[in-house]
Amino acid sequence: MQLPTVLNVLSLLAEGLVNTLIVTFTCFTSALIIGVIVAVLRRLDFAPLTALMNALVYIFRSIPVLIAVFLVYFGLPSTGLTISPLLALNISIGLISGSYLAEVFRGALQLVDRSEIAAAQTSGMSKFQIIKYIELPQMFRFAIPGILNEFSSVLKASPFAYTVGMPEMTKQAMNLTAVTMSGLEIYTLAGILYFIIYKLSASVTRMIENKLHMTDEELKDIKVKTYGAGRTE
Repeated sequence: MQLPTVLNVLSLLAEGLVNTLIVTFTCFTSALIIGVIVAVLRRLDFAPLTALMNALVYIFRSIPVLIAVFLVYFGLPSTGLTISPLLALNISIGLISGSYLAEVFRGALQLVDRSEIAAAQTSGMSKFQIIKYIELPQMFRFAIPGILNEFSSVLKASPFAYTVGMPEMTKQAMNLTAVTMSGLEIYTLAGILYFIIYKLSASVTRMIENKLHMTDEELKDIKVKTYGAGRTE
């Protein structure tokens, strides 16, 4: 393609890119919230609740994203409940990706030193204080690679937005291909834009990971302050 044509294609893909970013970040935020809630509920040591969370995580992890999107967007209206395409995507992708994140967080929580939890209990901290001050902060530090991996999964699921009427980047690429018959060039440009989004998110994640990295001395100071908080709250 000639340069003016490439620029025109990029401008049209950019229109779809906005919707791609909206879908990706809102759905990932929903998934992150769901994953954290499930992780906290699992740590409450209430057997029926833990069994329920485990069953729901298992079920949602086994459902294909597209089936979930169709079930929510096209299925709920039959019950009299009509929702927007973006909300349907947040519910379906959020529940599925949130289930995967719940497993990531479960593995991260297992890496928390048991002696720290025992010390916190000895200092008088409640179960909720231990979760808030001891387990969750370390969980996020250990889970950063898994969180980034799930973000990429949500990004790859964002093209399903076009199936419920949101003209995101893949839909724009399909429309452009139908008009120009230059599928190779157009989908290559779309792939490059997806790669740029992922690369930027990976760079931001790496910055956060470096920022959260602490020396042994810093960890020791935080533990002292944290266990002290359990006596006063």
